[in-house]
Amino acid sequence: MGISLGLVGLGSFGNCFAPLFKSHPLVDRIALCDQEPERLKFWADKPAFRDKFNPKDAFTEFDDILKSDIQALVIITQHWLHAPMSVKAMQAGKHVYCAVPLITVPDADEILGWCDQVVRTTQKTGQLFMFGETTYYRPQTMYCRRRAAQGAFGDFVYAEGEYFHDVDHGLRQVWANRLGSKSGRAHAKELEAYDKRGIISGPMHYPTHSTGGPISVMNAHAVKVSALPFAARLHKDHCEDEPSNETGLYLMSNGAHMRICEYREIGHPGREIFRLYGNQGSFENNTWCDKKGVTPVTESDMRDPLPPEVVRAFQGWRKIASPDPSKLSAKELEDFLGGHGGSHSYLVHEFVSAVAEERTPACTAWDAAHFTAAGAVAHKSALKGGVMLDVPHWEGAPKRR
Repeated sequence: MGISLGLVGLGSFGNCFAPLFKSHPLVDRIALCDQEPERLKFWADKPAFRDKFNPKDAFTEFDDILKSDIQALVIITQHWLHAPMSVKAMQAGKHVYCAVPLITVPDADEILGWCDQVVRTTQKTGQLFMFGETTYYRPQTMYCRRRAAQGAFGDFVYAEGEYFHDVDHGLRQVWANRLGSKSGRAHAKELEAYDKRGIISGPMHYPTHSTGGPISVMNAHAVKVSALPFAARLHKDHCEDEPSNETGLYLMSNGAHMRICEYREIGHPGREIFRLYGNQGSFENNTWCDKKGVTPVTESDMRDPLPPEVVRAFQGWRKIASPDPSKLSAKELEDFLGGHGGSHSYLVHEFVSAVAEERTPACTAWDAAHFTAAGAVAHKSALKGGVMLDVPHWEGAPKRR
């Protein structure tokens, strides 16, 4: 027996996931929710949705879908709404998939408060919560988790991760689109209130693409951080007093050191990756290194397999001619599996199967809090000239799969 699932937020990013969630064989019923009716109509009118979608399951108000009998909600709305909506959904008895970031607002302490609230709500309600961090299911992360489980790294010594995304590589338009939406126009007024309070944001408020990989592989959390800012030079029209780049150096709970870079002003086409070094083995640039030598690893070999029935279900939407994904090129395979390193299909399958099996999903509320808090505290350190600060830790995390 399958599950019922509601898609909340049908903008550009939500649309990447809608066909995957709909086509998963364990999903029997789909509901749609968005404030803007034309976005609902886009999917509601598609013939391929009719076997799982009933017009009565279309909602323009979040509170209304909360009152429905839908079991689980996939929240891919604007980033400032993710944590508040997730908390409200769990309190209403819904399982939750929350897109990244957990929340991004200019106030780092507010971000930390929402990290705590999401964890506490998960504990109190007993509802399932999954954080949709794409890095968690990049092929490099899957491979490194397997090697770590084998003990191949030995003791972790050092890790580094970065997210290079210059504002001129699409971010300006993304910001404009977000603030131009119905909820964005309301949020713009809230941002003015932060400005009046003198609150300064920074790129470390969205750190999960760089922190998520090494933290999940090491299964450790940040203990302390010292970070430094790079003042905006080329992009003052957007950033004003906000740092455009921030670099953090961390002490981890396993004794390793970790460096994280979140850069929005950099002459680079973009990168979202990490490297990990242990005293027995290391991983960098799609290469396994140990004392025996260096072994390149292909992305296809790094990926965990998806169940054949899930692959077949997703193929109809991806319109890949070949019936055998193993015969696809690396680019074709990533397109088939979804964006962000092919992670989308894995995120969808993990959440749907966890709800259907009534088990804790991978990338829990505790992971969301630890990935996010590492950045929020780094930003606080950067604004104080690199002072070493403690990073909060949340106890009681369920055992990682």
